[in-house]
Amino acid sequence: MTSPAAAPFVPADLDAADWASVSPLFEALLQREVDGPDAFGRWLADRSELDAACGEAHAVLYIAMTRRTDDKAAADAYTRFVREVEPELRKASFTLDRRQAELHGRIPLDPDRYAVLERDVRNEVALFREENIPVETELTLLAQKYEETMGAMTVEFEGEERTLPQMARYTEKTDRALRESAWRAVAARRMQEADNLDALFESMLPLRQKVAHNAGFADYRDYAFRARRRFDYSPDDCAAFHEACATVVTPLCRRLDAQRRTALGVDPLRPWDLAVDVQGRDPLRPFEGAEALVDACAALFNCMDPDLGAMFESLREGDCLDLETRKGKAPGGYQYMRDRSRKPFIFMNAAGMHHDVRTMIHEAGHAFHSLLCADEPLVHYRHTGAEFAEVASMSMELLTMDRWSAFYPDTEDEARAVREQLEGVVSVLPWVAQVDAFQHWVYTNPGHTREQRHAHWVALDERLGRGVSWEGLARERARTWQRQLHIFTLPFYYIEYGIAQLGALQLWLRARTEGDGAALRAYKHALSIGGAKPLPELFGAAGLDFDFGPDNVARLADEVERTLESLPA
Repeated sequence: MTSPAAAPFVPADLDAADWASVSPLFEALLQREVDGPDAFGRWLADRSELDAACGEAHAVLYIAMTRRTDDKAAADAYTRFVREVEPELRKASFTLDRRQAELHGRIPLDPDRYAVLERDVRNEVALFREENIPVETELTLLAQKYEETMGAMTVEFEGEERTLPQMARYTEKTDRALRESAWRAVAARRMQEADNLDALFESMLPLRQKVAHNAGFADYRDYAFRARRRFDYSPDDCAAFHEACATVVTPLCRRLDAQRRTALGVDPLRPWDLAVDVQGRDPLRPFEGAEALVDACAALFNCMDPDLGAMFESLREGDCLDLETRKGKAPGGYQYMRDRSRKPFIFMNAAGMHHDVRTMIHEAGHAFHSLLCADEPLVHYRHTGAEFAEVASMSMELLTMDRWSAFYPDTEDEARAVREQLEGVVSVLPWVAQVDAFQHWVYTNPGHTREQRHAHWVALDERLGRGVSWEGLARERARTWQRQLHIFTLPFYYIEYGIAQLGALQLWLRARTEGDGAALRAYKHALSIGGAKPLPELFGAAGLDFDFGPDNVARLADEVERTLESLPA
């Protein structure tokens, strides 16, 4: 006679957005007797289940808020969670972190399996300060205000109210006067909020410095490196990446811009000239409507790899997709794994452009990562540092290029899309460096003025920016950093894109030399590990070097330039 299965530690019907419902579970874990490795393993599994439930509660509320930033009920529900529940969760999680660190010290576990978990929990214990909880709550609410401000921006253009993502279509129009008019309309709308966004950012800075000082750090940069678990690289490594971009990649981008200026027959090149086809062809229009976007992606992934195809098809169910732009929707795109149900959610603002194809494929890569490690028992290991998480997404952009006929049956259009992708890859690296260098300066120069901040951004743009003229647009240029939501909502989360892009380029080169099969096997294997290994080992599992120094940057940039030279204009 078999014993009945033990009831799950976390009830299936738990409302994890209600502190009164979840607090007894935290207390039960805190008080449970743990007398050996088996009991410790069960304790970790139960904690993981509880963390997943609470994480999903936050995810559901955040997703609802970003889908409708103008929905008061959704905004209020998210705000209530942030104000009332999240502070209690942080305190309770710290008590469990401290207990877990004590258990690691008393009950050794297999280091091959648990070393990363132990390292990370000890780091959380070292950083936690209860006095930072209300400060972090205030910062979260300020970030929400940024999302609401950006989501509310629309312009009247050609007789219609349009969102800013919809206006991006005009940057590809062959009528230069129309492009300029659209660019200036968007810039004018942004400038209406520029002072408000400066003030919002300035209200964030002392709060972030306070968090750092409370935790014993001289400045927020040093705190952020520890909080983001940057155990494998330093600010000096970031500075080396900035320099590599300035000396290798920006010159390449400016050579490409010079070619664009000549092909367009304009002098000088202006900000509204960067996306239009240099041969005067109509803009690429790969799809109309979200359903067509999903169908084409499904065809692409099913052709590419049966595993990827099956995972993408699963996203059609379970409310996993919100893709089209609309008024009131937060800007940008993201993939958010709902940890308890283990269902990804993809959010974006599609307007029928090639950029949207890249975004969809990028976020699908994140979803593949989430699904490939979904069977990992510990929720902590179902997530990894963004330096490698972004390899999952950026690699998909590059590895799918040979199959973009799903969007572009015309081979000329497909070649144009590939060229646009590779030019985008090299142009994003200096932008990442510029955003990252800007944040290093901001947080190591406390007390700087608004004018000094703007001047430093412009100086960085002189060093790392595109080969365009900003004549007559000094105010707009000095505030282009305000478009980068990470600066407001996820400070210091941006260098990861540069590191990951170099990893993705290495995987693309492997596919070119060894074939897609080898590259995809390495991709799926590495992603299935989740976050159970240190960052350099995750790169190694995919056959990649964890290296963002000048030699590697130059090697990869040279390969992209050679490939671009082989493509039709």
